[in-house]
Amino acid sequence: MTVKIVIVGGGAGGLPLATSLGKRLGRKGRASITLVDANATHIWKPRFHEVATGAIDADLDAVDYRAHAQRNHYRFALGTMSGIRRDTRQLVLAPLCRDDGEEILPERTLDYDYLVLAVGSVGNDFNTPGVREHCLFLDSRHQADRFHELFLDLCLRVDYSASPFSLAIVGGGATGVELAAELHHAVALLKSYGHEQLDRARMTVHVIEAGPRLLPALKEELAATVRSELEQMGVAVHVDTKVQSADERGFVLADGGRIDADLLVWAAGIKAPEILPTLGLGANRLNQIPVNKALQSEDPRVFVMGDCCACELEDGKNVPPRAQSAQQMAKHLSRNLQRLIDGQPLADFAYRDHGSLVSLSNYAAVGNLMGSLRGGSIFVEGWMARMMYISLYRLHQAALYGWLRTLMLLLAGRFNRLWRPRLKLH
Repeated sequence: MTVKIVIVGGGAGGLPLATSLGKRLGRKGRASITLVDANATHIWKPRFHEVATGAIDADLDAVDYRAHAQRNHYRFALGTMSGIRRDTRQLVLAPLCRDDGEEILPERTLDYDYLVLAVGSVGNDFNTPGVREHCLFLDSRHQADRFHELFLDLCLRVDYSASPFSLAIVGGGATGVELAAELHHAVALLKSYGHEQLDRARMTVHVIEAGPRLLPALKEELAATVRSELEQMGVAVHVDTKVQSADERGFVLADGGRIDADLLVWAAGIKAPEILPTLGLGANRLNQIPVNKALQSEDPRVFVMGDCCACELEDGKNVPPRAQSAQQMAKHLSRNLQRLIDGQPLADFAYRDHGSLVSLSNYAAVGNLMGSLRGGSIFVEGWMARMMYISLYRLHQAALYGWLRTLMLLLAGRFNRLWRPRLKLH
């Protein structure tokens, strides 16, 4: 009987896992693989800030799940997980509805022999009053598209009135820092495309961080370099600054002060989706499901990977919620699920930190790479760091398409630049 493997979530880990299993097991008929996602297309989440500013056109960069599934020997189901019936091994999908509430499909179930939860993470507002009502998040393509729409509207008004404007971003991690840099790049490009009164000198971008410095995942000297680069662009960096609440005008700070802005963005911290604690598999304060070293939950038929799992390392900390973690887990789970089907014992997952890179749009890039030969880390910046940052996305594409098609996509992108604008203008 064909083994049924269902993967929930087509992100940085789930989609490569479905691709790998489809090629290795689905093509040979050894397993039936189904990928479930609430969206019809995939955009690599670390690029959402570029979608938000128009630096990339999501319509051109998106992976269509159905087309990709057909080419890679797995199935795709559009839907949102609403529960698991572990006694009958069924995944429950909520009714699929239009934006106006009209039902397209009723509640459905998918049978599974092995279930993989790869539903990623969402922004953590820490129950801060007013944040959900007044702030933009960058957790999905829909939210990134919404930011892009509001940002272009704001730029249009500013070009007409020649007035100053501001944006405030809470969160000094990679998303907040990279978004701040991309905003400056986007305004410079919009000026060249006819927004004559729009100027970087009229724009103030605030980056607000509750901790003592930006980018806690990087070494302190690297974080200082990033802060210096941002401030040279004109970004106002606020560290040791806690937000008490948000309203329609801006952020109220814990010390009684305010930072007002035309657009408010929340990029401070992550948590797993609220559905996970309801599944009966346990969850920590970030809604992450605890797993053993083989990435199994307390139910050995349910695996959890990526940002939504709590996988403890030797030092007692959990595997960090990064794209590289999800990609490593996808490779490991692909091999482990094949071992299960072959009747072999499962292998333990070993996380390897390859370092961190932060891109400041076209202006700079910095980071540290873990030195496998001498231990410790290697500092990189400038052109080399920028190329390494770009290569991370190319590696993700190679996992989905193979290197030949990835190179063809790279060439197609170069040709597109000959006649397409350098920024999405609508």
